[in-house]
Amino acid sequence: MSNANVALAQSLYAAFGRDDIATIVGAMASDVTWEVVGRAKDYPLLGVRKGQDGVREFFRLIGELQEVVAFAPRDFHASGDMVFVLGSEGWKLRKTGKPVDTEWVHVFTIKGGNVTAFREFTDTAQFAEAYRG
Repeated sequence: MSNANVALAQSLYAAFGRDDIATIVGAMASDVTWEVVGRAKDYPLLGVRKGQDGVREFFRLIGELQEVVAFAPRDFHASGDMVFVLGSEGWKLRKTGKPVDTEWVHVFTIKGGNVTAFREFTDTAQFAEAYRG
C-alpha cells in the first residue's frame, strides 16, 4: 500500500501545480483533518480545518494571500498508512509584498485511497513576520 500512497501524494502535488484544487479536494475523506501547525492569529493559513469544505477554504486562502514563487516537494517516504514529504517553498505575500522562503515537512495519512489527515510543519515565524509587514 505504501507505493500507492506515495503515488497518491505525488498526484496531489501535480494537481496543485495545475491549480486543480477539485482533484485535491476529491482525494480527501469527507471527514479529513487538514492542519498547518501554528496559530491562525499569526497567519490565516495556520491552524486546523475539517472536512472537504475546510480543505477547499485552505486553497482559496492560498490564492488570496500568497503568490507562488517556488514550490518543490523533493523526498517521499512511506510508512504504513503515512507518507512523509520533504520540500521547500517560496511565496510573495499579497498583503505586504514580503517574501517567504522556507523548508517544510508534509505528513499525509491515507486510508482506503483517501487522505484522512494532513499536517504541515513549516517556518511559521516567517509567514507571521511577512504578514505583519
